[in-house]
Amino acid sequence: MAQIFATESLAPGFADPVHDSQASFRAALAAFARPGRIERVPVSPGIAAPGSLGRAATAFALALLDLDTPLWLSPSMSGAAGYLRFHCGCPVVAEPRKASFAIAGGDVPALDGFDLGTDEFPDRTTTLIICVESLRTGGAVTLSGPGIQETASLSIEGLPAGFWQQRVELQAMFPRGVDIVFACGDELAALPRSTRIKEA
Repeated sequence: MAQIFATESLAPGFADPVHDSQASFRAALAAFARPGRIERVPVSPGIAAPGSLGRAATAFALALLDLDTPLWLSPSMSGAAGYLRFHCGCPVVAEPRKASFAIAGGDVPALDGFDLGTDEFPDRTTTLIICVESLRTGGAVTLSGPGIQETASLSIEGLPAGFWQQRVELQAMFPRGVDIVFACGDELAALPRSTRIKEA
């Protein structure tokens, strides 16, 4: 019997997979090169963001997930599992620590529960995509480090209490850590593990 996919699994992905994937990847690279800077993702008009994912988070996932990238979804993002399996072929895992990529909303768990890499292979860390309410309002933090001239400011609304303190505590573990992407609508901002933060 042929496998039957739920309707949301068959929702449209990239209209032009090669061009759209490259454009989304470039936007992600630009965000990581300039931590805290808001980048607009050139999302193709027909893309359907599944469940609670926004369009930028969906495009990021479509561009980077594949058969070799285990994905963890928080409960608020579980509705996107079928869509991402269908379009990306990525395995969905039950434990955050086993994920190469993770997607969460305001229910993001403790950051030290993800794969933080090792001293020998610090790049083998989880990239965490957090879908937030705003990239321009909310609790502000000051950023410094590679890609930032002196300091930059980032304001995020929709994060759980204590999130920034958790991120500060991970700084002592660098080069281990978690790479984070905040996504809202068609926009995203990146917070690499090399970026240091200070709460305002």
